[in-house]
Amino acid sequence: MNAHSPAEQKSSSLRLRVLSALVLAPIVLGAVWLGGTVFIGLLIIVGPLMALEWANLAAPDGAAWRDQVGLTVGVIIYLLTLGVGDAGLAFALLLTMLGLTLAMSIWRGTSSVQTLIGFAYVGGAVAAFAWLRGDSDIGRLTIIWLLGVVWATDIGAYFVGRTIGGPKMAPKLSPNKTWSGLLGGMASAALVGIVIFVFADLESVAVTTTTVIALAIFAGLVALLSQAGDVFESSMKRRAGVKDSGTIIPGHGGILDRVDGLMFAATFVALVIIATHYMVGWMS
Repeated sequence: MNAHSPAEQKSSSLRLRVLSALVLAPIVLGAVWLGGTVFIGLLIIVGPLMALEWANLAAPDGAAWRDQVGLTVGVIIYLLTLGVGDAGLAFALLLTMLGLTLAMSIWRGTSSVQTLIGFAYVGGAVAAFAWLRGDSDIGRLTIIWLLGVVWATDIGAYFVGRTIGGPKMAPKLSPNKTWSGLLGGMASAALVGIVIFVFADLESVAVTTTTVIALAIFAGLVALLSQAGDVFESSMKRRAGVKDSGTIIPGHGGILDRVDGLMFAATFVALVIIATHYMVGWMS
């Protein structure tokens, strides 16, 4: 049996990645477009899987794996109760599950810090996605805008970084990332964010110079958080001594490997919208 050359292996891996993307992309975009129980159903599937991937990264030796399972159960409970429209009950149940999980980890003498980080990282992102999408046209546009900005960040950072190169951004955590790539990703995100907004043609928001500049700055910040999320997950994989967070997606690795940038970005966008809502209410 002849061994495949590195070039052949790379080409085979690329084909597998493309095929996986062609299968998964319509499923994800279709769920985003339909919203409601379809989108919640998607989160019910991927949320616990991400929690388990986090558990394996946080405790690669398996010592604290059982202490992280509460995150998975909590994510399911949150999404199920949110799906019936009671966000307050969902949040209360999620906090209860977090408390029980922390109590278990303290009783077993394992780290409760990783549980808290996992709660914020996985639980926060899943809750942000569910809340941002909701069941309205604005929610659909918000998620599409978020996906477009994060994908533009990744593409822009990759091509600008490969073309220009220069100083590394985080050589010990993510050796391939450069400062030029970060700036390229932020610029691409700003451009795509503006284009999506303009084509959306919202009746409630006028397209003015001030609006466009503000949106470009916001998209750039989302891009920055997206890259931070990527570096964070890379640091967790390096700490755990693994190449990927999982093996569930052929050619891609785990779910967290594909959505690492979205995790921080979604939580950030949700928090900004909530803060803006309360600030406007307080000032009016």
